[in-house]
Amino acid sequence: MDQEQIRAILESLLFASGEPLPLPRLYELVDADKKRVREALEELQEQCNQPGRGVRLVEAAGGWQFQTSPENAAWVGRLLQSKPVRLSRPSLETLSIIAYRQPVTRPEIEEIRGVDSGGVLKTLLDHDFIQIQGRKDVPGKPLIYGTTKKFLEFFRLKSLADLPTLKEMEELQEEALAGQEAPTVGEETKGAPVSESAPPIESEEEWDEEDEEGDEKSENEREEDEEDEEDEEEDEDEE
Repeated sequence: MDQEQIRAILESLLFASGEPLPLPRLYELVDADKKRVREALEELQEQCNQPGRGVRLVEAAGGWQFQTSPENAAWVGRLLQSKPVRLSRPSLETLSIIAYRQPVTRPEIEEIRGVDSGGVLKTLLDHDFIQIQGRKDVPGKPLIYGTTKKFLEFFRLKSLADLPTLKEMEELQEEALAGQEAPTVGEETKGAPVSESAPPIESEEEWDEEDEEGDEKSENEREEDEEDEEDEEEDEDEE
């Protein structure tokens, strides 16, 4: 198997995959000398990342994948008829806390933010930016939250080690909240068929409505729990 064939095989595998392919998986699939596979991958990346190309080969979420060029995001967005992704202030704050402090619980998040975060967490869970990683071994056993693979893909990160510093994150937040153009779904679309690409995510206004509705529900649930506890105490006193 010559180098050109290895490169062609890699291109086909990456195009067909709907998610990033880790290097060990590529070694396994190609079944050739690892050094040659790595060299072919770097050659393919150099070819794809030339100016004027519409698709790039990048490392993201612990693997390799094709992504559309950010310069062509507007046109890809027309094809997918997607809306720009804008994280609301509560969503961005909460996601930042989870990204930098994970694994983290809801009480710990709310202690930092100073407000109820139930609705925001539900929104981030629904859109697969965060996931439940278990329960913390403390009284009450609260749920533990962490970021997902989609979080890494969306923000074009190889791993959590590539997260910007807190100062850089604050600057990014200020830019996003200032109304600058946010990345669209088209920017993170891979070489997979359109049917396999991620669904459109709601606009900032819709996210705010979801966050507020979720927070109201969470607050009502707390009030109901407190009322139930008071009723139980009254019953015990009567007995």
